[in-house]
Amino acid sequence: MRESDKRRKTPITLRVNGIERSVKVRSNRTLIQVIRYDLKLTGTKQGCGIGECGACTVLMDGEPVNSCLVMAPKAQKKDILTIEGLGGREKLHPLQKAFIDHGAVQCGFCTPGMLMATKALLDRTPNPAREEIKEALTGNLCRCTGYLQIIEAIEAAVRESIRYGS
Repeated sequence: MRESDKRRKTPITLRVNGIERSVKVRSNRTLIQVIRYDLKLTGTKQGCGIGECGACTVLMDGEPVNSCLVMAPKAQKKDILTIEGLGGREKLHPLQKAFIDHGAVQCGFCTPGMLMATKALLDRTPNPAREEIKEALTGNLCRCTGYLQIIEAIEAAVRESIRYGS
């Protein structure tokens, strides 16, 4: 790629947390960079930058992706859900509440990616077995919790969902 091509910005339009957004990006810019620096949504964390830790997980058209590996132009016309679109202080998503209630949030760095990977799992499998939960989290690393609290929080959220039919 020529240096002039790297500097040229291309307009892209994507739907982020339900809102259509247009940004101009260089071809070598990643989705995490657009989310954090252009759109100022800093809940998604920049971890390893090579797709190993899962801290940057977002949902793109409902599927979990490592946003550090997605080149921004590939997000053109895609529906992106970040942690900010999952829930917030005013109204926590049931997964967020379960993570808090079960001590699954420690340093918090991996939490946004864990929550997004879990949301994708529960969207396609509303009542997953423990092994399915573990499998869904294989791309997300946590150095603080040892995963037990995270798995228990997800199982509790599933039980609550079944109990209240949501």
